[in-house]
Amino acid sequence: MTRIDLLPWREERRKRRTQEFQMVLVIVALLAVGVVYLIHQHFNGLIADQEARNNFLREEIRKVEQKIKEIERLEALREQVTARIRVIDELQSRRWQMVRVFDELVRTITDGVRLTNIKQNGDVLTLEGLAQSNQAVSAYMSRLERSQWLTSPELRIIQVQRTDPFAPFQFSLTVKLGNPEAQKEEERGAAGQSGASAAQMGASP
Repeated sequence: MTRIDLLPWREERRKRRTQEFQMVLVIVALLAVGVVYLIHQHFNGLIADQEARNNFLREEIRKVEQKIKEIERLEALREQVTARIRVIDELQSRRWQMVRVFDELVRTITDGVRLTNIKQNGDVLTLEGLAQSNQAVSAYMSRLERSQWLTSPELRIIQVQRTDPFAPFQFSLTVKLGNPEAQKEEERGAAGQSGASAAQMGASP
């Protein structure tokens, strides 16, 4: 009976299977490395795109901030110009007002009263003068009370002095500057607003 030794064949088959297994492992490892590389590249691309968006947003935000600063500068400049215009308008109105005030001072002066000094502090005038009697001062204040440009007269001082025997009383009083023209404008504006509100209420169902 013939005996066949199968050991070399089995050993060869084992080596061949080991090589095939190693090749499969290498292929799987290469595929894994390739997949990891592709994923890495994909995420790098996403990160790069996000960085580009972030840079774009930063640039746009910087431009907007510059525009906001420019707008704030223009607003401040506009407020300065508006304040200057307001001051100029106020000075012009006060110049016109003072003309009317001095005219009113001449109109309201009474017999037996002589003004010696006029001081202004804001909208308050201090009138100092001499009078022949207390009644002359009272008559002068009554005439001031009827004035629309010189309002709220208030007597501060009245005393006897000896420098002028024809006007032995020295007095000091204050009046507030009025502006009836501005008051009329405000009344007309208020009347116009009331009329518009009434018209809206009448038009509403």
